[in-house]
Amino acid sequence: MTAKQRFKKTVLLIHLWLGLITGLVVFVISLTGAVYCFAPELQNATQPWRSVEPQQQPFLPPSQLKQIAEKQLPGKPAQYIYYGPANKAAYVLFYGAGGYYNSVFINPYTGGVLQVKNMRRDFFTMVLYLHISLLLPYGDQVVHGCTLVFLLMLVSGIILWWPRNKAARRQRFSVKWGASPKRLNYDLHNVLGFYASWITVFVAITGLIWSFNWFARGVYTLTGVRYSIIREKPPVSDTMPVKTNTGTRAPLDMVWQNLQADMGHHYVAAGLQLPQTTSAPIVVRATPEENTYYKADMRYFDQYTAKEFPGAYEWGRYADAHTVADKIKRMNYDIHVGAIGGWPGRIAVFFAALIAASLPVTGFMIWRNKRKNRLKK
Repeated sequence: MTAKQRFKKTVLLIHLWLGLITGLVVFVISLTGAVYCFAPELQNATQPWRSVEPQQQPFLPPSQLKQIAEKQLPGKPAQYIYYGPANKAAYVLFYGAGGYYNSVFINPYTGGVLQVKNMRRDFFTMVLYLHISLLLPYGDQVVHGCTLVFLLMLVSGIILWWPRNKAARRQRFSVKWGASPKRLNYDLHNVLGFYASWITVFVAITGLIWSFNWFARGVYTLTGVRYSIIREKPPVSDTMPVKTNTGTRAPLDMVWQNLQADMGHHYVAAGLQLPQTTSAPIVVRATPEENTYYKADMRYFDQYTAKEFPGAYEWGRYADAHTVADKIKRMNYDIHVGAIGGWPGRIAVFFAALIAASLPVTGFMIWRNKRKNRLKK
């Protein structure tokens, strides 16, 4: 046996056993990832309370939406207020100690409550939690570890796929649909896995950037720079509230008024993270595109005066993202779900995820067939 043959045999054993150990987890996270690629469209199609009839009048201010929403869930403070495009409902999020997670969908023109939803029982939220944690204690750590193993399997799979000669090369790029079931299964695993790997490798890498700080730092180092943190610590609001005269607009509404000048022609959606401590700022995430997030502007405002803080903490305005690492960090989610490439990108990731979900199944069948043959011999 040559050194090259011994190397491939070693890679095959590693690929086999890693696949048997992580196959079920890879199947679940790949299948749920495929579903979540089109979560926004599926949510809009199946949840009518997310849409409203556009009207020729301004949205209600956030303080009013907050008051309306908190009446629906007494004793729970609102955490986040989201304004979408003109034809979308606004919603207010509630989450905190005890594990509650609720949304109140509101008509932003009239203040009418459209739906109060326990998001922990929402199908798409369950799909997301299944994707990131398997709905198990410490499941997120299992997912992180299996994603790292899956990346190694993609690399080892390409090594095993690599043809030895020209004759073999002709067979590695196409599936023989008329072949025997065993050969067809082999082709489905190898050929489709090869094509999908060029997409799933980026999906795996972006997932690992969230999973491990050391992996994220390594990716940023490869770009030659670290991502920028303009402000070393988060901006802090004045802990002594400024006294205001009766009838003065609430600081939260002043922040919204500041944003409204840009809504419609620069931003299509904006979310306001409400301060939960006496020193936290109001954090605004405003996006110019509905289905992508990397161009978002992160802005920070004093919760008492509505004065905008200069600079940024970790993220700032998109125009200030100068380094490659900054752009990678911003694009991570959009690359992960394929949104960075628009509809073609999301469709490509959807099919790549379906193929990735099939690989543990076809791989197990290859192993089982070979094992049966050895037992017969």
